[in-house]
Amino acid sequence: MEKKTSPPLLSALNFSLVWRDYQQRFLAHFKEHITDNHLHVVAPPGSGKTILGLEMLLRIGEPTLVLAPTLTIRNQWKNRLITFFNQNREYSGISLDIKKPNLLTFSTYQSLFSLHKSFGEAADQQLLAYVNQHNIKTLVLDEAHHLKNGWWKSLFALKAIPNLTIIALTATPPYDSSAHEIERYFKLCGPIDDEIAVPDLIKNGDLCPHQDYIYFSRPQESEIRYIVAYREKIMVFLNGILEHRGFIEFIKNMPMFIDPQNHLEEIYKDPAFFSAILIYLKDAGEVIHEAKLELLGFGKDDVSFPSFGYEWAEVLLQKIVVDDRESFATRETLLEPIEKNLRAIGVLEKNRINFIGDANLYRNLASSPSKFESIYAILDEASTSLQSDLKAVVLTDFIRKEYLTFKGKDTSGLSKIGVVSIFQYLLAKSQLGHQCAVLTGSLVILPNAAITYFKQCLGNEGLKLDGVVSSEAHQSIRVRSGIKNKMVAAVTKLFEEGKIRILIGTKSLLGEGWDAPSINTLVLASCVGSFVSSNQMRGRAIRIDPNTKQKVGAIWHLVCLDPTVKDGGRDYAMMKQRFQAFTGVSLQGKPYIENGISRMQLPEKWDDVSDVSNMNNNMLYIAKAHYNLRQRWQTAIANGEYLVQELRVPFARETSFGKRNRLNAVNIVKYLLVQIIAGIGLFLPEAMVKNWTVLLRKGWLGMVYIILAGIFLGFGPATFKALKTYFLFGNQFKRSRKIASVLFNYLKASGQFTSVDTITGIVANQKTNGTYSIYLDGANQHDGSLFISYLETIIAPIDNPRYLITVTSFFKRFLGYRNYYPVPQEIGRNKKEASTFFKLWQQEIGGSKLWFTRTVGGRKLLLKARFSHVRYLFEEKPEKTNAWK
Repeated sequence: MEKKTSPPLLSALNFSLVWRDYQQRFLAHFKEHITDNHLHVVAPPGSGKTILGLEMLLRIGEPTLVLAPTLTIRNQWKNRLITFFNQNREYSGISLDIKKPNLLTFSTYQSLFSLHKSFGEAADQQLLAYVNQHNIKTLVLDEAHHLKNGWWKSLFALKAIPNLTIIALTATPPYDSSAHEIERYFKLCGPIDDEIAVPDLIKNGDLCPHQDYIYFSRPQESEIRYIVAYREKIMVFLNGILEHRGFIEFIKNMPMFIDPQNHLEEIYKDPAFFSAILIYLKDAGEVIHEAKLELLGFGKDDVSFPSFGYEWAEVLLQKIVVDDRESFATRETLLEPIEKNLRAIGVLEKNRINFIGDANLYRNLASSPSKFESIYAILDEASTSLQSDLKAVVLTDFIRKEYLTFKGKDTSGLSKIGVVSIFQYLLAKSQLGHQCAVLTGSLVILPNAAITYFKQCLGNEGLKLDGVVSSEAHQSIRVRSGIKNKMVAAVTKLFEEGKIRILIGTKSLLGEGWDAPSINTLVLASCVGSFVSSNQMRGRAIRIDPNTKQKVGAIWHLVCLDPTVKDGGRDYAMMKQRFQAFTGVSLQGKPYIENGISRMQLPEKWDDVSDVSNMNNNMLYIAKAHYNLRQRWQTAIANGEYLVQELRVPFARETSFGKRNRLNAVNIVKYLLVQIIAGIGLFLPEAMVKNWTVLLRKGWLGMVYIILAGIFLGFGPATFKALKTYFLFGNQFKRSRKIASVLFNYLKASGQFTSVDTITGIVANQKTNGTYSIYLDGANQHDGSLFISYLETIIAPIDNPRYLITVTSFFKRFLGYRNYYPVPQEIGRNKKEASTFFKLWQQEIGGSKLWFTRTVGGRKLLLKARFSHVRYLFEEKPEKTNAWK
């Protein structure tokens, strides 16, 4: 889309500098990206996201509304336009008032919400009239996530307006959010079309080499006692509900359980709830009659029930006690005590049942005092390593002024993480505290050595200095609103010049708009609210420093593990989510670049990790090797060319993949030979003694028959089990590879690829732990994303497809092949496309049948398919990752 018919005022704007290589590559594909009037771009800090956004809207050349999350970011759009596109001259085509739009209107999501709300009852129609009246043709959404609920409604009303070109920009997709938030974000912004890769930025010298590190801690004794008591109360409750005869009879008398045949529609709408009923009753010792399962299409051995754990208890009780409570009004005498019990335990809050961990439990771990020691250990090691070059920032949520009166060495009184409490802990622990300063919106604490320079920076502002109870080497200054920005700038200058080596501040003040390129160590002690602002701060730490050419950035994340659960707890789970937004180099071993936490090479299960000190010491040791980190980035970058989207499928079984492989599939021939040799060695002498008369009567041939029969009967079942296991677990990877081939052929034949000339084929790799990955080599971001999204749908547990493929081959089903595969919704919108896809499936895989699920028989089959996956509903699912290839 070229700038041919742009209004004269827009045509006069042109980028005044030279595009960087990766920016030029992105813009070269802009025309093909925007053909569907929709573009979603991920551009990390340092990539020039705002400048690229301005260039895109100028290339479209139509009146544009740009929406930003804050006034600061809104103003950056205007400033970047004037600086880089209009040579610092004033420009009359700009408006900052959404009620008085111009050719380019820069505003905020809150302003849009206020405008939308002001229209009254016919708000959506009035918004459409507003857009048409002002001829707005392009909408730019900057960081459209972690917004207030009311703002979303206004945005979706705007998105629904026809013929509007939408560009969505973000440095940080909201991977740390709830599933609902993530779904809402991508529904608004669409799938990611392109991403400017962090390796390109480092290669080009626009970001410094950097690494994310994680420092782990265990809860304090009081916290452990609280967690254990909490888990014990839940266990007592779950055991009690399994023995509660009144509740068991209540569940057994539910209509959908008594007569599932006449409640198929209800079961179809919520199969997870019906699954929870069956799982509960089975664990309660009730017999699930085969006749009930046969009505759903199951044979005797078709269903394998998981145990009635936290997740299934949530599914069952959420619907009965909360969501559909009115339907059970006649059973209040039964349900009310259960509800009170749930509330007393703390698992029922705000109409949500959560057995994994209530909000208080998560907050206790996320802000655990054990993290004080983590912060100290990180800064102490960094100070020893970097010495006078240390430029560290600790970012947290609260000031905690109540600790200003703290003094002494006993840190047990510091029970809440905050700016002041961190400062006091560092003072109490060692001389490290004397290198610290505090910067918040209402309080500044500086070392005495920096006070003179601070006064010089501010001039004659009449500052009032107060002493710090715990340190004669520091002074505190109350921030006056009139000179707040000056004070922030002065402290920043002292930090940049090295007169302050450790700066402790709040996320709200330093998370947005604050810039200090000299930061080389960042400790994220933020635990409340959105992680996006913390990641903006992370962006400061990974930017280059013009004054330090060899800068290397270290970003430290703090996790307090929950010792009562195998997965490490919710604090760790949140960290895993956040790492989805970070693309970085592997911590150790062979250098490679990808997003996600797997590059940190951490334990898969934490219940076996009794001591985290070895991991922490290893992290600290690696963090000191700055030269090695630079080399790792260079090596990893040289081993690839671009970021690819790949689908990573975990090996989610009780027994490890490696163990299964060693026993059953590494070399099936060797395995069989060992059994035969062992069988002969053990069986032959005994057989000859017991059957010597046969030897005399029928000779050696008769004896051989007896020996072979004995070996087969004795070892045949084990051999068959090994073969079946080999086919089952070896088959998963091979079958997925074939499915990927079917999908590739379909997308290519249907003309949905835009980079077909550069695609070289499908790449599939399996690791020693059983995890395997698949991606499309040579594809652009659009094609790679399309391919992976469809493949994920086919491989993941079944949801609600229009068309379903079933395996009809008896041999394959007998060996344990998966029986059901959904046709992606976009392909199954009509019968013709679904049939085309299935024809390719038959050519590649065969032994299958295509079903339409919107008939009575089809719905019954779909139910069976969904129930067949019930065991894996709460296990790890395939996930999309970005990897440098």
